[in-house]
Amino acid sequence: MMRALDSLKRGFYKARPLGAALVALWAVSAGAEVINGAQLPDGSKRVGENRYRSPRDFDGTLEYYRAVYSTSGYPRRQIVNQPGVKAVHISNPSGKNFAGLNIYEANDEVRIYIVPTQQAAKPAKKPETTKSRKK
Repeated sequence: MMRALDSLKRGFYKARPLGAALVALWAVSAGAEVINGAQLPDGSKRVGENRYRSPRDFDGTLEYYRAVYSTSGYPRRQIVNQPGVKAVHISNPSGKNFAGLNIYEANDEVRIYIVPTQQAAKPAKKPETTKSRKK
């Protein structure tokens, strides 16, 4: 009894996980909004300057950012973990457009704060003038 898998073909079966990964990435980023270079979950509402309300719960928002910004490329650290308050900071190592993201939950709301880069304006150097005194 000969089956299709018992054929004498030389070609081996190769799994193609790239297609599934691209579909998953497209599903995560489809409809996502980008503000100052930082990606926000679909349906986020602006509540202030650089502050947004996430439509997801805290764990769902962290899962979203785990898919968008990998943990190996964007380090995370826990800011606060008190009863009723959770907060995580995601650093942007490149420092382009934004320094990082703060994701926090308080009063049953999840908020995202885009930490702007600190573009310290260097003051123009004034030429030193020396006053000479005539004696």
